Amino acid sequence: MNKTPAPAQQPTSSSDRTIFSLLHAAHALEDKLEAVLAGVGLSLPKYSVVSELVAAGKPLSLSELATRLSCVRSNMTQLVDRLEADGLVKRVDDPSDRRAVKAMITAQGRDRQSAGATEVAKLHEEFSTRVGDADRDAVGRMLSALG
Repeated sequence: MNKTPAPAQQPTSSSDRTIFSLLHAAHALEDKLEAVLAGVGLSLPKYSVVSELVAAGKPLSLSELATRLSCVRSNMTQLVDRLEADGLVKRVDDPSDRRAVKAMITAQGRDRQSAGATEVAKLHEEFSTRVGDADRDAVGRMLSALG
């Protein structure tokens, strides 16, 4: 007689679902961020790059951008290609290494980043008004438990 394996047991306690609840919440938050940024013509990756360039206050090499944003260089190259096509970034020569190129924010890129930052701040404010201090502290404790 063939024995069939027992079906996988479903989590029974709420603590067994916490990780999945956090993952679901992270995806929902990412979706909200993508939606508000789409309203100003940016994706989350594009916003990350233009924000990094604005914060740096100077052109950055694609390798440096990739490192700062924990991204592989080939992905950064493609992302900067798209930002350049949108007129938000332009490539400039590196004065210290003529073989290298850097990404520089344009005036249009700076304006778009500012519009994105405004929308992200509104989303943050909306979130803050819906979540009390006790809940925020609980989430902080859960996230610190992951590290």
